[in-house]
Amino acid sequence: MKNLNIKQLFTQYKMLALLIAIALIWAFFSWKTEGGFITPRNLSNLMRQMSITGIVACGMALVIIAGEIDLSVGSLLGLLGGVAAVLDVTHHLPLPLNLMVVLIFGLLIGLFNGYLTAYMKIPSFIVGLGGMLAYRGIVLGVTGGTTVAPVSADMVYLGQGYLSATTGILLGIALFALAVFLTWQQRNKRAQHGLEVAPLSRDGIKLSAIAAVLLAFVITFNSYEGIPLPVLLLLVLLGIFSYMTTQTVFGRRIYAVGSNMEATRLSGINVNAIKLWIFGIMGLMCALAGLINTARLAAGSPSAGTSGELDAIAACFIGGTSMRGGSGTVYGALIGALVMASLDNGMSMLDVDTYWQMIVKGCILTLAVWVDVSTRSAKR
Repeated sequence: MKNLNIKQLFTQYKMLALLIAIALIWAFFSWKTEGGFITPRNLSNLMRQMSITGIVACGMALVIIAGEIDLSVGSLLGLLGGVAAVLDVTHHLPLPLNLMVVLIFGLLIGLFNGYLTAYMKIPSFIVGLGGMLAYRGIVLGVTGGTTVAPVSADMVYLGQGYLSATTGILLGIALFALAVFLTWQQRNKRAQHGLEVAPLSRDGIKLSAIAAVLLAFVITFNSYEGIPLPVLLLLVLLGIFSYMTTQTVFGRRIYAVGSNMEATRLSGINVNAIKLWIFGIMGLMCALAGLINTARLAAGSPSAGTSGELDAIAACFIGGTSMRGGSGTVYGALIGALVMASLDNGMSMLDVDTYWQMIVKGCILTLAVWVDVSTRSAKR
């Protein structure tokens, strides 16, 4: 331990450092707003606001882990949200069919981006940059450059609806039961393979902390209207993506592609197919985010998703995803999204000028990349 410097300590406790940073950000804004920042109403709005960036960040994390980048996601989010609004307002398409069309559309566009990158060998930066311009132009054509409103009440519910208090309590109990099961399963697996098993007291402390967080989560949201549906969707996506990246062959191959693409190719893995489907997933996440954004605003706006790609990329880097690929987590990206949303929300409450908000977020993004470069150097 005597030779362990600050950079190495940060590498080991990166997630804890991020959680402490969020606590400090919340404490600062609570102080400046005289407690207004941490009211149940504002926290509910904060989490709904964060959910859109978080959904996009789920897909972006996979793209960056694989060593690629996608700059088109903000414009694609706006396009797919605009398509959903036009189908709802102009063509009166039933909500289930509308959702299916938009999701399929998003998947196909994502696969097209992946095809250009993986098979046509066009750098993903250029594919994303071209898409950023093209998709923004298409959404202007689809919406006629005007806001499409009002969308149906069923669609509005997707972005503005809440779970009942009872359902929220049951969800909290279910999540805690899942945490207990996963902890028990991990202990059994380690014991079966002859590996060291953590003391029961340590797991007990971890589960107690999880229970405390879930209790605070449920009580806070039930004190206002309940758990917002977009937040529920984000929790579901967190579970799906965490399982996929840690427990499936596909997930392990994503990390392998980002760590050493040539070695992965020589081992017999179809690198092009992996990249193709990663971009497909990215398109699907843009479709979900576009739908939620349109539902939250009750309208399709031609400017929706502007700078969305920067927020998603920043969330991934802040959450510990390496810009060089090969490392990162989805839950880290969501913590990064919470950091960005907290800054946006807090500075807006304080009426901070827009240009200062952009400066602060730009500095934080640069700091996050510097930390990534520095901690990687410390490992050598």
